[in-house]
Amino acid sequence: MDEWFIKMDPLRDSLAKITRNINWVPEFGMKRELDWIKKMDDWMISKKRYYGLALPIYKCSCGNFDVIGSEMELKDRAVSGWEKFDGHSPHRPWIDNVLIECSECERPVKRVIDVGNPWLDAGIVSFSTLKFRADKDYWQDWFPADWISESFPGQYRNWFYSLLTMSVVLADSEPCRNIFSYALMRDEKGEEMHKSKGNAIWFEDAANKMGADAMRWLYARHNPASNLNFGFGAADGVRRGLMIPLWNVYSFFITYANIDQYDPSADKILSGKSLDFNSRPGLDQWIISELNMLIAEVSNSIESFEPERAAVAVEEFVEYLSNWYVRRSRRRFWKTGLADGSDSYTDIDKLSAYATLYECLLTITKLLAPFMPFFTESMYQNLVGLKNVHQSVHLDDYPEVDETRINKKLSQSTRLAMRLSSLGRSARSKAGIKVRQPLEQVLVILKTVDEQELLPEVMTQIKDELNVKDVSLLEDSGSVIEFEIQPNLPLLGPKYGKEISKIRQQLKKLDSGKIHDLVDSGLGLQLADYFLEPNEVLVRSMDMDGYSVASEEGYIVAITTEVTEELRLEGFARELAHCVQNMRKSAGFDIQDRIIITYDGTAALEEVVKVHGRYIMKETLSANLVQGPLNNDVYSESHKFGDHEVLIGIQKE
Repeated sequence: MDEWFIKMDPLRDSLAKITRNINWVPEFGMKRELDWIKKMDDWMISKKRYYGLALPIYKCSCGNFDVIGSEMELKDRAVSGWEKFDGHSPHRPWIDNVLIECSECERPVKRVIDVGNPWLDAGIVSFSTLKFRADKDYWQDWFPADWISESFPGQYRNWFYSLLTMSVVLADSEPCRNIFSYALMRDEKGEEMHKSKGNAIWFEDAANKMGADAMRWLYARHNPASNLNFGFGAADGVRRGLMIPLWNVYSFFITYANIDQYDPSADKILSGKSLDFNSRPGLDQWIISELNMLIAEVSNSIESFEPERAAVAVEEFVEYLSNWYVRRSRRRFWKTGLADGSDSYTDIDKLSAYATLYECLLTITKLLAPFMPFFTESMYQNLVGLKNVHQSVHLDDYPEVDETRINKKLSQSTRLAMRLSSLGRSARSKAGIKVRQPLEQVLVILKTVDEQELLPEVMTQIKDELNVKDVSLLEDSGSVIEFEIQPNLPLLGPKYGKEISKIRQQLKKLDSGKIHDLVDSGLGLQLADYFLEPNEVLVRSMDMDGYSVASEEGYIVAITTEVTEELRLEGFARELAHCVQNMRKSAGFDIQDRIIITYDGTAALEEVVKVHGRYIMKETLSANLVQGPLNNDVYSESHKFGDHEVLIGIQKE
């Protein structure tokens, strides 16, 4: 069939130029568009349909054709039918009443019957709706657009292409500054959603069941280059990964702040002492440093229209806040727990913990407001109270970075402590030793000299996290691990054939620990006559007697597994305190309730209480720890610690 085309060769270079001026998300969008521009043929703009924007092309039998540029030009050129068209939109049947005079032979000419490709309309919208002809100043205020978004399958050849073409011809400019494109949404199994298939999820059902904010976060944190497998299970993952941990931190703060009547607006608590940021403990300065780095990352991500990067950074920070800062600061929020009224935590230390956690919660609430408007509004209203000048989190100022509070060295050292502690817990789990059981020593191998210099700064944190008495730097893994090295025959056999025996001999001459380090770090291995890739070497590790070892990306952490009688008693005390804490919850006691513990057990229990009684009392907020028969009016439970049966009773003081 005969169709109408726009010749594109004259525009190819200009299209490529303005394409490069746009920020494309994902980045591969620019390459796809440039590839299409390079390979495209002329643009077919006609459609054999009835309804659509009528092509303003008038073809005469003499072979000449005229293209009308506006309704004003059409009115000037019309020789008949204008009165039937006047007042209507440029669609059939009204437009077909107008005849013009051929510019060559002066015969009356009808419009061609074709209508335009709908992408002509889509591409011209920046001009047709923004007063391009009537008010250029107004149009320039809004053009180019800041941002457009569309699912990318097909759009590089359709809408994006149409916008670029129109903007090149009419303005020699890019149509927008940013293009955010994304893949398709499927069901949780990756299949297309269809009503007939029964796997479609309606918006109202999704919003009611999973919550609008969980759904928004699911979209925001997803890599737009990949299909989104959408469903209720995916939303549950969002709640578990971010919303529940953040809400738990918020709930923890609210609980203790109400007990201590903390007033964030006055920075006062208990004694009313003032607080200076630089005098806060290192743990507080660290999380505030991480908070300001988060503000920078989220702000930059939003400005560059990369919500996924912002979402991942937020989830990482909430992990730091929940599983490191709050867990390590928990005791600082407790009220005085010793019978004599003394406590190693001072009022000013408690004030610092409150002020720091409050700042983190309020700031992250503001950061998340564009992503989760309802969830954050609920938290914000309770955090700021009715006295706040802003009625909503969405009316408050967005957080700004305070560069003076960023301490990259402190962040580096704390992250090192977290990594080593995680490996240490893996080593404990591997040996079947609970974290509450103290151990004598942990040995670590680090990747760089800089990290070795940071180790003394984080030793206390590692000791607390791993419940060990000492942390030491280990230069050679050979004292805690024995490695067995073998060539990977399925890979090397076809490659080297009979030369495998030489490879075996040369492998035996190298230090097995160094081979492990190279392979574990993803580096190749240079032998005398051969170079082996990491996957071409098989490394089997065996822990030496008395150690349990965990390794990751060149880091090695080894714990000593021998438990002396002294360590065993201390572990017994920690288990006992843990049981009492659980009993407090079961008995329905409030967090601030002081209690009296009565116990009846073996001589081993008496020894534990004699040595570690003060620790047990402090951990459980107990005023007294008494041996003897239990009264009927106390809450009691029977517990077994190893071979020891213990009856424990608790009551309010």
